Amino acid sequence: MAIWDPYLSETDRRVAQAAGYGAPGRLPARPALLVIDVTLDFCGPEGLDRVAAARACRTACGPRAWAAVPVIAGLIGAARKAGRPVIYTRRSPARLAARRGKTDRSGEDTARGNEIVAPLAPAPDEVVLGKDRPSAFWQTGLAAHLDGLEADGVLLTGGTTSGCVRATAVDAFNLGLPCAIVPEAVFDRFEASHALSLFDLSAKYADLIDAPAAAALLQGGYHAPKPLGSNSTPR
Repeated sequence: MAIWDPYLSETDRRVAQAAGYGAPGRLPARPALLVIDVTLDFCGPEGLDRVAAARACRTACGPRAWAAVPVIAGLIGAARKAGRPVIYTRRSPARLAARRGKTDRSGEDTARGNEIVAPLAPAPDEVVLGKDRPSAFWQTGLAAHLDGLEADGVLLTGGTTSGCVRATAVDAFNLGLPCAIVPEAVFDRFEASHALSLFDLSAKYADLIDAPAAAALLQGGYHAPKPLGSNSTPR
């Protein structure tokens, strides 16, 4: 059963099948690994449940984020071993200083919370982009970095699935760049948002592939099975 099945009506499933959504797309041959906003603030204090993590830090995703960290670490290791680029994002200083209208706790944000979690620390030569909006492409120079690194697409990890991951995947689609997402390497604070964002992204904008397949893709040994899309059976 796919993670999104509990949230879909029978009519939703029939529409997806009738319209052919979730067909395999084009995967990148030379992907860059994107690690999106895996910071202390977006993970929250380790060991807390989601509610306690949100009380401690307004943007925290709690256990789901921390469960993704070792998966992302494995993919970073695979990318580095293969000489594939790893690119990180986090909030820019300007974004960190701005108050957001959709929360009354934005004044709690700190530079310390914007640090990437220690298990995923960037290497000295790896790119860390500050961003002002959800998409990693929006006024960050990411597209130029990908071109300079001779990357022909992106492999997405990090958070949140319904926010920055989704926005980045849609912008990759807008730019004609193949995009793959690793479901166990992305996270959200809301279960429904996570599941339905994966459904919608796999239906229209990106392919979902599991962590072993993603590692193989980074290392150039990937032989494409059917991606984990809405017309396939997730592993």
